[in-house]
Amino acid sequence: MAQAVAAAHVTEWAAVLAATARVAADLDLAEDCVQDAYAKALVHWREQGVPRRPGAWLTTVATRRALEHRRRADVVRRKFPLLIPEEDVVDETFPDDRLRLVFTCCHPALSQEAQIALTLRLVCGLSSAEIAKAFLVKEATMQARITRAKQKITRTGIPYRIPRLTDLPDRIDAVLDVVHLVYTAGYTANDTASQRGIDLARMIRLLLPDSAEAAGLLALLLLTEARRPAQVDGQLVLMEDQDRALWDQALIAEALELVPGAVGPAGRFGLMAAIAAVHAEAVRWEDTDWPEILGLYDVLLAQWPSPVVALNRAVALSYVAGPEAALHELPDDPALATYPYLASTRAELLRRLGRTGEARAAYEEALAFTTNPAEAEFLQQRARL
Repeated sequence: MAQAVAAAHVTEWAAVLAATARVAADLDLAEDCVQDAYAKALVHWREQGVPRRPGAWLTTVATRRALEHRRRADVVRRKFPLLIPEEDVVDETFPDDRLRLVFTCCHPALSQEAQIALTLRLVCGLSSAEIAKAFLVKEATMQARITRAKQKITRTGIPYRIPRLTDLPDRIDAVLDVVHLVYTAGYTANDTASQRGIDLARMIRLLLPDSAEAAGLLALLLLTEARRPAQVDGQLVLMEDQDRALWDQALIAEALELVPGAVGPAGRFGLMAAIAAVHAEAVRWEDTDWPEILGLYDVLLAQWPSPVVALNRAVALSYVAGPEAALHELPDDPALATYPYLASTRAELLRRLGRTGEARAAYEEALAFTTNPAEAEFLQQRARL
């Protein structure tokens, strides 16, 4: 029975919390009600069996409790115009409820760190301890961050709704950014967080089927995740050293179906997915079509100028024009002053040129800036040239 409840937590949490938040008009109250519903499920499902629609059962229990709290607090409906009628509580959760929750977590009034933490906590259902592990901070620090974000939502009256049509494009971009960061934050530090990032991308794709960028983000994450089996016991393995026979071909096939539609109006995530697709289609590292990748980076850099994109473009250039040419193209941007991947990229280029002493110094520089244990171990090995 505990397994059924755990499975429902993974698949239904976002929908149940979203519907309950719309009734409760308070995120803390909604969380309490949903957690109580899952606790009740452990008892009721053991005695009466797992319901045919677990999500509907959990939603009904959670929203009823939220309504009871509202009645006791004598909260009048006119103060919360976005609430659904009480008679709708037993209905299946509408997808828009989850979208409202995502947009609330990703409101521009919140810092990006708060947006990510709230998304992981409220939409993905991760515990404060799990989120703290993904971000390499103490649990108390993460809990305080989440609490402050919730308080700001309440204090500033951030609305629990989908933005107006005129605001939607910018807000969708912010949501996709957060989902991407959720995944990348957990990729090497927390498998649960990275998997929830993919779950979020799938949900956004479902809720926004006409968004090319939503398709691009999902394709990008699937292609990245497909390479995970080639990692060795959590260690960092460069793509050129990975056993491609271990790549998840089902994920690659799913992603490749999304890529053509994602790069129509070439957006950032669509272009990044196209680049990842070129890597995925190469049977061997030596078969990689670097000129195509370089061309895609040229388009990406033109549409989305960024020192990180420029850095990645320099890597692609190194396989087209050589490492010496790439060294001259490395971005000189203050924003990357403590960015470990700039130093590690310089180190790799120097290593390929046989400039061992300079390469070792660059690896040690990157090591001083990284906070990821797997990356630190890799850099230490590289520094022992």
